[in-house]
Amino acid sequence: MESENYLEWQSMQRPPLFESDGFIYWKNRFETYVKSKDLDLWHVITDGDFPPIQNNPKTKKDEVIPFHIQSDDLKKKLAKNNEAKMVIYNALPRKEYERICMCQTAKEIWDTLLITHQGNNQVKANKIDLLVQQYEQFTILEEESIDNAFAKFNTIITSLKALDEGFSSKNYLRKFLRSLHPKWRAKVTTIKESKNLTTLPLDELIGNLKVYEEVIKKDFKMVKGKKEQSRSLALKVKKEVSDEDISSSDSEDDECGDPNHLIGECSKPPKNNDQRAFIGGAWSDNGEDEVGKTKDETCLVA
Repeated sequence: MESENYLEWQSMQRPPLFESDGFIYWKNRFETYVKSKDLDLWHVITDGDFPPIQNNPKTKKDEVIPFHIQSDDLKKKLAKNNEAKMVIYNALPRKEYERICMCQTAKEIWDTLLITHQGNNQVKANKIDLLVQQYEQFTILEEESIDNAFAKFNTIITSLKALDEGFSSKNYLRKFLRSLHPKWRAKVTTIKESKNLTTLPLDELIGNLKVYEEVIKKDFKMVKGKKEQSRSLALKVKKEVSDEDISSSDSEDDECGDPNHLIGECSKPPKNNDQRAFIGGAWSDNGEDEVGKTKDETCLVA
């Protein structure tokens, strides 16, 4: 792919590579790049070519000067026209170049890119409405990190600025603070009381919130560790109590289990009525019948 062989920003000689899916992002970076190289180039791109006009000292009027009599200063100025076109060409992939190759000036190229990827005034207005709606409905979830929340918030406000629509820095600050989850309420109150929101930079606010976020994370881990420790201790105590109950139950069941323990001497009653009785040297399933039979036999002998 072309982008894989494109060494963007190498030695600051190549502009940011065009991105159709992120046109606003590319547009802002491209503008910054051009202005950092030469302000005259940006003037040519947005306002049009420098015309070959020079003031005639004899007539005191601006006149179109033929190339062969142009001064060196005018020639250098006119060279900006081609330089501006070249800097745009260097940022475009082949597909986009084919779209604008018939344009004669850098301004025509730039306007074509804007209309194609940013839209006309109606499309622009619709995009602004959508972004304003996203801005107004922006909220930060309970478990969402400050970095992630700010990245989404910054995308919205940057896109609005690129469309020449934006809010004041003061509005950004208050909006971001209002969007925080209620768990941040104490921190938000502290910031409002200790900071001047009309002059506080947005980056400083984000840094302040990130520091407090780390404190919240540490406190959460500490509380979680204590809960787990308490739960583990409770389970251990429960297990020990359960083991003691089982041991006690086994001891009671074994009281009449001694082979040297006579049934007649056992103080524990049979566990159920079906338990056989040892009467007259034999086990009987019906204790009462055997007792009666023994009495009858005794009387007979007598």
